[in-house]
Amino acid sequence: MFKAARMLMMVFGVMIMATPAMAQDGAALVPNLVGAGLIVLGAGIGIGRIGGSAVESMARQPELAGKIQTAMIISAALIEGLGFAALFGVQ
Repeated sequence: MFKAARMLMMVFGVMIMATPAMAQDGAALVPNLVGAGLIVLGAGIGIGRIGGSAVESMARQPELAGKIQTAMIISAALIEGLGFAALFGVQ
């Protein structure tokens, strides 16, 4: 059930992001804001899951903590960049 709900939300997000591309005038600000909000929300959830999984794996294997932390920071930075691009891309 959770997988189907996630898929539905992704399809909904793609539809909202495609709406301004098909619009003839510049009055499609609300779909842009909703789409950017969904992207920022997803980025926050993703960074939270990365952090939680990294801390759990560091607790299981403390000798690999440095490598895990480096991979976590790089992944979180890439996701955060996507969130910023969505946030500042709204007109």
